[in-house]
Amino acid sequence: MLSDIQIAQAAKIKPIEEIAAKLNITGEQLEFYGKYKAKIKPTAALDKPNKAKLILVTAMSPTPAGEGKTTISVGLADGLRQIGKQAAVALREPSLGPVFGMKGGAAGGGFAQVIPMEDINLHFTGDLHAISAANNLLAAMLDNHIYHGNELQIDPRRVQLRRCLDMNDRQLRVLTDGLGGRVNGMPREDGFDITAASEVMAALCMAMDLTDLKERLGEIIVAYTFDGKAIHASDLNAQGAMTALLKDALQPNLVQTLEGTPALIHGGPFANIAHGCNSLSATTTALKLADYVVTEAGFGADLGAEKFLDIKCRIAGLTPDAVVIVATVKALKYHGGVAKDSLKTPNVMAVEKGMENLYKHIENITKVFNLSAVVAINRFSEDAKEEINIIKRCCAELGVLAIEAKVWEKGGKGGVELAHEVVRLCDLENEFTFSYETHLTIKEKLYALVTKIYGGTGVEYTPAALKAIELIDKNGYSHLPICVAKTQYSFSDDPRKLGRPQDFAITVRDLRVSAGAGFIVVLTGEIMTMPGLPITPAAENIDVDKDGKITGLF
Repeated sequence: MLSDIQIAQAAKIKPIEEIAAKLNITGEQLEFYGKYKAKIKPTAALDKPNKAKLILVTAMSPTPAGEGKTTISVGLADGLRQIGKQAAVALREPSLGPVFGMKGGAAGGGFAQVIPMEDINLHFTGDLHAISAANNLLAAMLDNHIYHGNELQIDPRRVQLRRCLDMNDRQLRVLTDGLGGRVNGMPREDGFDITAASEVMAALCMAMDLTDLKERLGEIIVAYTFDGKAIHASDLNAQGAMTALLKDALQPNLVQTLEGTPALIHGGPFANIAHGCNSLSATTTALKLADYVVTEAGFGADLGAEKFLDIKCRIAGLTPDAVVIVATVKALKYHGGVAKDSLKTPNVMAVEKGMENLYKHIENITKVFNLSAVVAINRFSEDAKEEINIIKRCCAELGVLAIEAKVWEKGGKGGVELAHEVVRLCDLENEFTFSYETHLTIKEKLYALVTKIYGGTGVEYTPAALKAIELIDKNGYSHLPICVAKTQYSFSDDPRKLGRPQDFAITVRDLRVSAGAGFIVVLTGEIMTMPGLPITPAAENIDVDKDGKITGLF
């Protein structure tokens, strides 16, 4: 059996101009990065209305076995093309942290991939590096201001902005910098975030154009004064230089699937610590140029999909026409109590028990957000027919079709049945609603989210969280939507509570305002904004031969 990278390297990749032409984009509207990658200039979609049907791909709660949400997204877009629809897929950019860590890349898998896979999973067009540079310029200007007299009266103990880099490195989570005497700065406790968790990443992903981006960057809260007043990037006059660094990074990236479907890959916030959606500029560009746009939100419907719907759709005025919820037999068995090393053994009872997790995700989409949904069963060769039939029967009882998707094995042809159902759902009327309204207090919004989406009983707050809410109220940001940083493995804030846990409360330990992105980040459980590497990092298996051919990426 060929590996993902072997399949990708064997593909006959087309010049990017041919892919652009499928969306009526001319060569003059592209910024080329070699023969097979390009950035789409704003002129390509200028003054064009949104015309496409928007399809959101989400999933049940993830497991260590992997669910293949990106693979389904790519295969569905190819499947739509197979049935004659002008489709495009809009995805996030991979982060080097997971690529070299445990999760691997984010280019799909098997015969449902985006290519050039190696470029996409590594440096790509340099967007994440530009975001790191802009973030760290702001951090440097902040500490420079404090060093040169601190005219703004910034409290060094209340600096909010952390430096970032696009790599997992737990050693940088908490540190003390500015040591070595006065000429080397003011000593203070500091730390790094991974670039995907940076507010600069979130601001870029929410910006529609350069003017909007500059305004959002200027709104970033970098610190508070001794009397609790918010200090913004604009107070340091940093937004202009930051925008200059991000001028090219704001433009969506165009690549292709193995079958030549246009793929816009842009922005990479994680869904467990950020809002988990690709950039608004990429999504809206695709909506203006294609007839069907498939986009993916990270992790389950309690994380990426909720944030896509409650934050991104609210800010941009978007309404999805259909939602695809990805499930696997392995994931259902895992949530049904089966150990990871026994997931290949048929176990109908465990599948049925694990359906409780999938039920809740379906209910979130169809009952809370009032959207039409289909379950895509990402089919594996070891899945028993009886296990598949359990999923189909249980979903049918909720009034939702469950369709086998064999896109890993067959590419777009394996997604044709799913594509037909998605087209049917897109023609139905939806009464899309949010899970909460922004005029509510922070506590009211969190209570609505926890009880409606997670199925919990309520919210508990640490003293630090209560003080943070007071500070947010004082500075006038309570009206913003909320972005909960939470484990992806459970509806609760405890990753060990699998399935559909009952009678639990979410503990909020801190909150911070991402004013540039336009939401409040709520930190729960033990979620970290700088991940670490596993015992055996994926990097140990990645290599390159004397001819420059890369191996070990997945």
